[in-house]
Amino acid sequence: MTDPPNSKSAIITGITGQDGSYLTEMLIEKGYTVHGIIRRSSITARPRLDHLTLDPEVYGTRLFLHYADLDDATSIRRIIFKIHPDEVYHLAGQSHVGASFEIPESTCEFTAMGTLRLLELLRDMDPAPKFLNVGSSEIFGHPDDAPQDEDTKMNPVNPYGVAKAFAVQTTRIYRDSFGLFCCNAIAYNHESPRRSKSFVTRKITNAVARIAAGKQDHVSLGNLEVERDWGFAGDYVKAMWLAMQHEEPKDYIVATGTLTPLKRFLEIAFAHAGIDDWQPHVKIDPRYFRPAEPTRLVGNAQRAKDLLGWGPSVNLQQLVTMMVDADKSQSKRRDD
Repeated sequence: MTDPPNSKSAIITGITGQDGSYLTEMLIEKGYTVHGIIRRSSITARPRLDHLTLDPEVYGTRLFLHYADLDDATSIRRIIFKIHPDEVYHLAGQSHVGASFEIPESTCEFTAMGTLRLLELLRDMDPAPKFLNVGSSEIFGHPDDAPQDEDTKMNPVNPYGVAKAFAVQTTRIYRDSFGLFCCNAIAYNHESPRRSKSFVTRKITNAVARIAAGKQDHVSLGNLEVERDWGFAGDYVKAMWLAMQHEEPKDYIVATGTLTPLKRFLEIAFAHAGIDDWQPHVKIDPRYFRPAEPTRLVGNAQRAKDLLGWGPSVNLQQLVTMMVDADKSQSKRRDD
């Protein structure tokens, strides 16, 4: 695990996820040695990282994976103290909002307490690595103001938002109380072809690709009137890295600043697949309605623009078409 000369090293929790894979690619391109912490499970496939782990010039040289759970402080400590990285990017946690109502305890255990355990470990290190926690727009829930900025009052309306609010506030406390370089990237909804199909955006684009190919005739969804601030995950990991390079640790809203109804997302996806009338292909299923739905979640990323020079490079039209094209290609490969 010896790092190449003059390179930085980073640890990423949640490395096998959408954001983790994009961040890993970016850091390796920048000359980092990347260590990922992953949960051991019966499933060993890591499709988002296969192009890296199957490359002998990368895996075992610039990229290393280590098994540990966020509730296993002993294993986490052993890994972090052995590597003593320059930067720690904390992306892991139960991130599905709907599922957080079904498994609220484990959501809070990994998303909230997992963050606290990491910060306690870093507090004992000298020098302490820089730390970035990825927050969520769900911490605002039903906000008093729109758009939201870094000073907007937290008002979460689901267990996931509560857990993320704890993590964001705890990160601030450790920065202010112990002088650690700790920052929050409060990320609004960000999607990509690597998004899990359990999330509504990828569920839609995957279904559209299959409907266009004649493999299914409809997709079941919940409330089409919900609105979100959707961006591209590849853009958002750039903001995370830039936040760690700034001379001072701060919190940043990472968002596009544009609020879009889910219905518009649907229209773009179906139109790109050549289906003008999408309504016959969509069924509303009450099972997919949330017990409490956040409202007016749209972010003001002015601080990230002013201090980091960051801004989104992919608009919603480009994002949706990118995802539909990727799902169409994946569907075709499965047929070949």
